[in-house]
Amino acid sequence: MVAVSELVTTVVSAPIRPARTGATVVAAACAAAAVLVRNGVSGWSLVESAAAAVLVWLAAIDLETRLLPNRITLPATGVLLAASLAVGPGAFLEHTLSALLAGGFLFAAAAIRPGDLGMGDAKLALLLGALLGTEVLGALVIGFCLVAAAGLVLLAVDGRAALKRHLPLGPFLAAGALATLLLG
Repeated sequence: MVAVSELVTTVVSAPIRPARTGATVVAAACAAAAVLVRNGVSGWSLVESAAAAVLVWLAAIDLETRLLPNRITLPATGVLLAASLAVGPGAFLEHTLSALLAGGFLFAAAAIRPGDLGMGDAKLALLLGALLGTEVLGALVIGFCLVAAAGLVLLAVDGRAALKRHLPLGPFLAAGALATLLLG
């Protein structure tokens, strides 16, 4: 029972604002503007632009705390799915299935290897699927390649001591999603 109350306290008290708020706001605004410039101004690109800002915000929080707050990821996912429904039933089905598959994939990985991958990462994958639809696969591949490259750099710099370090996955998944939005 104590473990459950500690978990609830941790989730409820998870920060929704990074310590370097000013820098994060600037980075989020730049990401949002870049998506708008790349994709033009339309209803869906405004949604993508706002989501890009949210991804930068979440990455900053994850870098600092190793947490991806449900108070941000779950409502953002709901908004993205509602926006895809507004685009059309076909888009809604694609984005919903992509969200469920991406989130389910990381959920299964987190269940198989608890402690190595968090449930916040699975919920972030759910958000990415709602945002990117079938393009989420490319974003996940990019994110995993980026985290692997960072791990190799740490291994080269720190040697075997790097094997005991844990990297937050959220910023790398967010970077993969941003790359997909900007290069896709």
